[in-house]
Amino acid sequence: MMTPSAARVRGGEAGSECAGPMWSRRISALKRLACVLAAATGAALASFGALAADKPDANSDGILTLQFENDYFGHADGHFTHGTRIAWMSGENDVPDWAHEAASHVPLFAEGASTRMVYSLSQSIFTPNDIRNPEVIPNDRPYAGWLHAGFGLVSVSDSRLDNLELSLGVVGPASQAEDVQALWHRAFDFPHPAGWSHQLKDEPAVMLTYARTWRHWRTFPFLGLSGDIEPDVSANLGNVLTQGGAGFTVRIGNDLARHFDYGPPRIQPSLPGSDFFAVRDGLGWYVFAGAEGRAVGHNIFLDGNTFAKSYSVDRRVLVGDLQVGLAVFIGRVRLAYTQVYRTKEFVTQDHADQFGSISLSVAFKF
Repeated sequence: MMTPSAARVRGGEAGSECAGPMWSRRISALKRLACVLAAATGAALASFGALAADKPDANSDGILTLQFENDYFGHADGHFTHGTRIAWMSGENDVPDWAHEAASHVPLFAEGASTRMVYSLSQSIFTPNDIRNPEVIPNDRPYAGWLHAGFGLVSVSDSRLDNLELSLGVVGPASQAEDVQALWHRAFDFPHPAGWSHQLKDEPAVMLTYARTWRHWRTFPFLGLSGDIEPDVSANLGNVLTQGGAGFTVRIGNDLARHFDYGPPRIQPSLPGSDFFAVRDGLGWYVFAGAEGRAVGHNIFLDGNTFAKSYSVDRRVLVGDLQVGLAVFIGRVRLAYTQVYRTKEFVTQDHADQFGSISLSVAFKF
């Protein structure tokens, strides 16, 4: 969402303006963004410090997750430019009777695993590289926003997590992506995005997602620490995304047997992660690196509207993500940062993308 300097054009080449006032404003905005994130994180950790001191009981914990993803943490701007998500995961087996019954009939769920539900609200924003241009840019992706609610049924065991989620929302002006991006750009003194009049049209957005992650598929010691490999598979079906993926994550930390999760949560499309984490006393951490390949059959943000004429670009069928990051556990709090590198998603794309993801998850005991 955060835009490039005036010198950056679609080819990504720099000019003499790179050393000018725009870069000063960019550095100033980065400092302000860092202050905002640091203040929010500090306030959250301070607010939940008392909870972290309580004796944990993971069986009764509901988990609140806040996420922020932005290409400002990458070397270039545009394409997937911003995402926010807020989610609530219920406590273990703290779900309605119908959810228990539904979980028992899902053949992909593990027998004897606990059941949780996840309710989420997310917004994702996509733009071409050059947002100063008010005209259609034929060889770059169209402007698009996606606002949706998610309803997930999650099966959790010590060795495996399965997530089945239905997303319902809207793509187009009703997603409010234009207003959100304009607000952020005013707040951080960035250029006004000029091409939103060419965004995808309003369209109901429906998507069904299934993802599975295996924990401790392979374990290994590493310099006095513990390590493991977590394979994953995922599939999406709908008019937003239709694709299938497979990947893995390697983690190394101080005590993965006690301070464990199934990877930090991410905003789709991405490697599968989870709002779930085990609540334990003390400090835990791990560093991680992961990769996923996806075969994409449909992507509305590249292919254009399903039921109306709209601008589009030629989509690549195979897309890959590489991610690295750090997750820290403090009692009932998990804080994670992920840096994501994504291969080109359409034929005329001039460079691969990268962006950062910050997530804060807090467990509440009821």
